Parts: sequence; C-alpha cells; structure tokens
Amino acid sequence: MLTLSCPWCGPRDEPEFTYGGEAHVARPAHDVDDASWARYLFQRENPKGTHFERWCHTQGCEQWFNVARDTVTHEILAVYRMGDPRPEIGR
Repeated sequence: MLTLSCPWCGPRDEPEFTYGGEAHVARPAHDVDDASWARYLFQRENPKGTHFERWCHTQGCEQWFNVARDTVTHEILAVYRMGDPRPEIGR
C-alpha cells in the first residue's frame, strides 16, 4: 500500500485518496477538431519511471494535489499543490 503525504493533512494511507490521472495535461481550446479532442481525452503517457499524477484526498480534506511517483518502485518523489510548477526530479 502506498502512503501519500497530503499537503494539508500529512501522511495517510492510499485508500483515503482517489487517483485523478496524469497531471499537467492542458485542456485544448474550445474550437479544436475531433482528433485533437480525442487525443486530449484518451491519450496519456504511461512511462516506466517518473510519472506526474493528480490525486484527491477524498476521505480527508477533499483537496486535489500532484504527486511525482516512480512507476517501477512506486516511490513518491515529490508532492506539491495544484498550480505549483512541476518539480525538477533528478535521477
């Protein structure tokens, strides 16, 4: 089980959280074509290594935040608030 550190509540077990998908995905403009909209909705990164994700503390403060996690080891590399820039992860 993962332990995530909510920026507001501190460390909690994974069942208190809801995974929200890949972080830092920009919504396209209102008037994009169907292919661009489909890419936005369905195509996501699936890296082996560092991945930036969104999580919500649904069983706590209900705040959304971002997590940098290694998909091989499940190590949490960084936790940061929504709107903060993506941290530089040196590996």
